Amino acid sequence: MSTTERPRILVVGGGYVGLYAARRILKKMRYGEATVTVVDPRSYMTYQPFLPEAAAGSISPRHVVVPLRRVLPKAEVLTGRVTTIDQDRKVATVAPLVGEAYELPFDYLVIAMGAVSRTFPIPGLAEQGIGMKGIEEAIGLRNHVLEQLDKADSTTDEEVRRKALTFVFVGGGFAGAETIGEVEDMARDAAKYYNNVSREDMRFVLVDAADKILPEVGPKLGQYGKEHLESRGVEVYLSTSMDSCIDGHVVLKNGLEVDSNTIVWTAGVKPNPVLSRFGLPLGPRGHVDTQATLQVQGSDYIWAAGDNAQVPDMVGRKAGNENAWCPPNAQHALRQSKVLGDNVISGMRGFPQKEYSHANKGAVAGLGLHKGVAMIVMGKMKIKLKGRLAWYMHRAYHGMAMPTFNRKIRVFADWTLGMFLKREVVSLGAMESPREEFYEAAKPAPVAPPAAEAADKAADKADAKSEKAKAS
Repeated sequence: MSTTERPRILVVGGGYVGLYAARRILKKMRYGEATVTVVDPRSYMTYQPFLPEAAAGSISPRHVVVPLRRVLPKAEVLTGRVTTIDQDRKVATVAPLVGEAYELPFDYLVIAMGAVSRTFPIPGLAEQGIGMKGIEEAIGLRNHVLEQLDKADSTTDEEVRRKALTFVFVGGGFAGAETIGEVEDMARDAAKYYNNVSREDMRFVLVDAADKILPEVGPKLGQYGKEHLESRGVEVYLSTSMDSCIDGHVVLKNGLEVDSNTIVWTAGVKPNPVLSRFGLPLGPRGHVDTQATLQVQGSDYIWAAGDNAQVPDMVGRKAGNENAWCPPNAQHALRQSKVLGDNVISGMRGFPQKEYSHANKGAVAGLGLHKGVAMIVMGKMKIKLKGRLAWYMHRAYHGMAMPTFNRKIRVFADWTLGMFLKREVVSLGAMESPREEFYEAAKPAPVAPPAAEAADKAADKADAKSEKAKAS
């Protein structure tokens, strides 16, 4: 960590908003005008809309993440967590991956911590659930699903087999619907290589507490998405929730009970809970309360945007909805980060702030290879697409939205190769504990068994008695 007399702009979080805001600030900033410091527990940013495709093997995991130090060479990137912020002293406490925590002074602050999975106190969820917020979880899910096929193909126990081939997904928004669509596609392809497993042996279950899935694309396309998944053999249960999943025994509110080794939780997100320690004004759901300029309410040196911020939707408010807020999606995060970066520069130079205003351009979702839904907003007109054309729109939009030219090329290369080569169906589950085999080979020799140890002690005692007798 460098020490400098220049003003420090501290960016807390290296996700979508943190990365793009830091890039914007560095681009607009004059040489030597300030030091930009980005703090995040990971040294890379994850493009979350591609996690379902990474879980299905359509995109290489490394191509879904962007290394912060490579993209922000002129910034100071610290791998750690900001645990507290003292606004009076303008000091943040940083806990690095190793070593003691230390204080980091700042002059301007950007809060871009994003969101975490929204969970509930459901018995068994913490032990059995698999999230979909990071690339590690996506690859873990892929390996786990393929391992279940290995188990089912190799066992003669029907109960073990049934539990291995039952996959439960909780949450029918973008993350849930896209993930179950991609994973079902992958499992269908993989089953071709197993003698004792077919798609008909598998059971996919999608559960949502709402009365529809994919609410972001509207009711008609959401209904199409539901019918499409059902046509592929996915059981969809709406207006219901999960009561418990202890040891993989899933109990739903509607009375259905299934045993499953795979319980994927995608039932929404919530702001990072550490925000409550920063002394910032928070909304009713824990978001940082901001003005339309993305400045935190009551402050002129702190900004926030993205999933951890409650940003007024000025387009909706001008239309008469006084309680309109920007939804937490990549479309808004990208545009907010640019306005935020400009406003930080303006604030540093004493210029007026600009309000963030963006009309919704629609939404796209992929439901597996060559399948998707899309709603494109052009002025007052909404264009609704489904099937292969919507899938092309989904890939085109997210491919172009992927940060950096390097990663764009790699993602499009993965997709191009996928047109000519068969999908990889190799499970690398041992990656989760790679040292286990080496440990087994290198661990110390086992101690003598109790029986042998007792015999040795008896022999020692006999020898001692014999020596004593000789001495006397």
